Amino acid sequence: MVHAPPGYQRAPLPPAKKPELDAPKTPSPRRDAYFDNAKYLAIVLVAMAHSWEPIMDGSRATHALYMVVYTFHMPAFIIVSGYFSRSFDMRPDRLKRLITGVAVPYVVFETTYSLYERWMNNPHFEISLLDPFFLTWFLAALFIWRLTTPLWKLVRHPVPVALAMCLLASIAPSIGPDFDLMRILQFLPFFVLGLNLRPEHFAMVQRRAVRVASVPVFAGALVFAYWASPRMSLRWFYRSFAVQDLAVSWWVGMLTTLALFGCSLVLTVCFLAWVPRRRTWFTVLGAGTICGYLLHGLLIKTIDYTGWFDTYHWLSEPLGEVVVTLAIIVAVTAFCTPSVRRVMRCVTEPEMKWAFRRAASSDRVA
Repeated sequence: MVHAPPGYQRAPLPPAKKPELDAPKTPSPRRDAYFDNAKYLAIVLVAMAHSWEPIMDGSRATHALYMVVYTFHMPAFIIVSGYFSRSFDMRPDRLKRLITGVAVPYVVFETTYSLYERWMNNPHFEISLLDPFFLTWFLAALFIWRLTTPLWKLVRHPVPVALAMCLLASIAPSIGPDFDLMRILQFLPFFVLGLNLRPEHFAMVQRRAVRVASVPVFAGALVFAYWASPRMSLRWFYRSFAVQDLAVSWWVGMLTTLALFGCSLVLTVCFLAWVPRRRTWFTVLGAGTICGYLLHGLLIKTIDYTGWFDTYHWLSEPLGEVVVTLAIIVAVTAFCTPSVRRVMRCVTEPEMKWAFRRAASSDRVA
């Protein structure tokens, strides 16, 4: 037996290692309040514009405001969507999230909207996943745009190429209705632009000089829209028609499409300049914008099917327009709350582990 020499002290044993089950989980990266604020405000504008459609015919001012909002609300949301798609590749876990977070909600809500239309309005309405109905086109578009993300990373000048595709699509009336491809191509430059933005670009937009300049820009846009409202078709702003369908020559149509892209970009910058960077009461709602987007459409359709605006004519008067606007803001805000998001998660963010192999189910940090 070996004895320790005098004065020797045994080194203390290392502390017992805690079991893995007791180890603290790595905290998830904190969401950026700025982008959650931007998404919530953009969805509010989308819902407001949809609520104005049935009541704006008798008001030139509301018609002008609708034109201004429609110029930038979807471009702003698409740019932010593109920005958050920068890391997308064909990795299994990201493909899985694309299917569960975009494709599945598209199938569910395209079917829901179509069945609702058949039940409430048109019993002969055709149900087809190839022809998006009402606002479900955005989910089909996001699925296609995100799948093409790796290709845009290879192109040397992606935004000019996407803009060229947009202009060529605008003069191609032969593009069919499948997946609303015309709208997908005409909005494509905004998504590709978002893919190529970096945090410093949004920091530049937030400068005080940009915020100050945005006020007269918005005022000028409203004045121009007031002048143009009886002279310009709203179909230009939907981006779902070829220029030949808008009764103009191809070269005039291409120039108008290019000018509209520029106006949308300028107004989007003005909008993003005024989005708060700090956490606000509505920051938490930015995580539930998919619910606000999809559910407010059902509310709009319900009001349309039940004929509220035909029954209550005062809703088309100035006071009624204010009431409608405030009501839709409250509704879409409620739809974005965490409680609604939790209830809707089974169709907007389903796990669907049963549908994927284990390699695709082991999510990694994006």
